[in-house]
Amino acid sequence: MRINSERLGALPIVHYVLARLHLQRDLARALPTTDAALAFGKVLGVLLRNLILDRGPVYGTERWVIPFSSYLLDLAPEEVRLLNDDRGGRALDALFDADRASLLNAVVVEAVREFHLDLSELHNDSTSVTFSGAYPDAHGSLLRGKLAAALRRSAHNKEHRPDLEQLLWILTVTADGAVPIYYKVADGNTEDSTTHRATWDTLRTLTGTPDFLYVADCKLATGAAMTYIHEQKGRFLTALPETRKEEGAFRAWFPDHTPTWQDVSTCRSQGRRGPRERPFLSGGPWRPRSGHGRGSASSGSGSGATRRDDGTRRHARRR
Repeated sequence: MRINSERLGALPIVHYVLARLHLQRDLARALPTTDAALAFGKVLGVLLRNLILDRGPVYGTERWVIPFSSYLLDLAPEEVRLLNDDRGGRALDALFDADRASLLNAVVVEAVREFHLDLSELHNDSTSVTFSGAYPDAHGSLLRGKLAAALRRSAHNKEHRPDLEQLLWILTVTADGAVPIYYKVADGNTEDSTTHRATWDTLRTLTGTPDFLYVADCKLATGAAMTYIHEQKGRFLTALPETRKEEGAFRAWFPDHTPTWQDVSTCRSQGRRGPRERPFLSGGPWRPRSGHGRGSASSGSGSGATRRDDGTRRHARRR
């Protein structure tokens, strides 16, 4: 009797999710056909599984797949031996040359449809990705017909390394399960506050409406960004920096008054890990500096404070 041993780990779960997303179908549509024995989409499917589970180097792919069932890799048994770093490199080159924006949109739309994602509340944030070493060609020029983001130094490097070059990584996720639905990589010296208008426009196109609640940190609290979303009949929730006059006005007003809290959350479903934190807003007797009305929970107005449903409070801005 012969006994075969195969490693499982979390691969069955990853395989199940990717199958529901129909990722192989979308990769086949986006990537060029090849006469090679192994299609680009199948190679990228293996690299993606490795990235999710192990984050191993491309040159180690051959060894990494050995303990796993070929079925969970979307490969036939005879195709496993065809994996190598050369094929991985060629597949990544093909992905770079493909219409990645359309591919990403197709995956996001499929995720929303298949998993019934609630897009009524979306959370945005950005961070820097710091690089060590010399990258003489990473200066934002055209690369094979595509404009690449540029590595730049920034005095506001989030790792406190202004001497190193960086990129700015912008990510938006759903409040419903924190599922990523949009990302962008920008030049390393891009100011976070300048990214919100383009991000919001993309999300409006994706959702088909301006009426989702856009949640972001204090970098959203600029007159240009808030005014633009307001004029487009959008809604947002953001923290006011302590340097704003409204923040001081609320702190002075709050000790002698009882706020009337109003729920401004639009996403009512349970979170993946239990009841989700929901924001509440209270207005006050002051005029927002940017001049869009008094505090309320209606679209297009609101300078006030928010509290969380656990009773804690924080000053914030919502329009």
